[in-house]
Amino acid sequence: MVSQTYNKRSRALVRRETTAAYLFLLPSLFFFVVFVIYPMIMCIYTSFFDSTMGKDSVDVFIGFANYVELFQDEIFLRALKNTFVIVIVSVPTVCAFSLWVASVIYDLKGAACSAFRCIFYLPVVTGSVAVVVVWKWMYNNYYGIFNYVGKGLGILDENINWLGDSRFALWCIILILFTTSVGQPIVLYVSALGNVDHSLVEAAQVDGATRLQLFWKIKWPQIMPTTLYILVITTINSFQCFALIQLLTSGGPQHSTDTVMYYIYYTAFKLYRYGYGNAMGVILAIVIAAMSALQFKLAKSNN
Repeated sequence: MVSQTYNKRSRALVRRETTAAYLFLLPSLFFFVVFVIYPMIMCIYTSFFDSTMGKDSVDVFIGFANYVELFQDEIFLRALKNTFVIVIVSVPTVCAFSLWVASVIYDLKGAACSAFRCIFYLPVVTGSVAVVVVWKWMYNNYYGIFNYVGKGLGILDENINWLGDSRFALWCIILILFTTSVGQPIVLYVSALGNVDHSLVEAAQVDGATRLQLFWKIKWPQIMPTTLYILVITTINSFQCFALIQLLTSGGPQHSTDTVMYYIYYTAFKLYRYGYGNAMGVILAIVIAAMSALQFKLAKSNN
């Protein structure tokens, strides 16, 4: 009898705690459903329509026509190629550079380590507009610092229009993206290195392990979860590169810096082809999900 009464009270307590938990979650859950789930569903739904979202326009169901047109659109294919170039170049370099810098500054004293973390993290918290203004001055083809230094060192014979030349514009964007992306991974790697089991490190040192063996056999497996997180977040951010393109080149010159995100914006909000733009968004989401799943699989296989 006592046991039954105790079980009833326990179940009642669980119900009350569960109800209270959902009530606390309700505001966040409401915003998540309204501003994330519902737009996602509408994005997929609208991608099957010739939708202009105009006041007097009527959405016409066209099935997969938007998706068929996508892979016949030379501008979209170039934007997709540029996006993959950005991801393939920036993600490995950001992760490798961040890990190297974190390994170096982790061995410094507390104040020096904090100072370097602050310096590298500063571009992350600086507004995109302020960052773009500085880099636009540096890339200026008349009085920019790159042309000034290049000509002063004898590397350049004449000024280069860095952002106006299709040979250099995309690489200039990648350089800016790199500098604004390394701050957070460096901070995360410094924290991850601080959580490495030092007893294992000391035991390996006693056994005569080299610095490379210490890193590869002891430290690397323990910071793998952090590496996986950095890989996924950096990949998503690289795929979603938009602000730099809009503020610096607007996709030019000759669509050489178009990315999928910028082309979605251009198609939906300048050409008013919302259905076509949403089809691009669906393709981009599938690509990001596939890349993230591949990274998770590779990380698990390495473990």
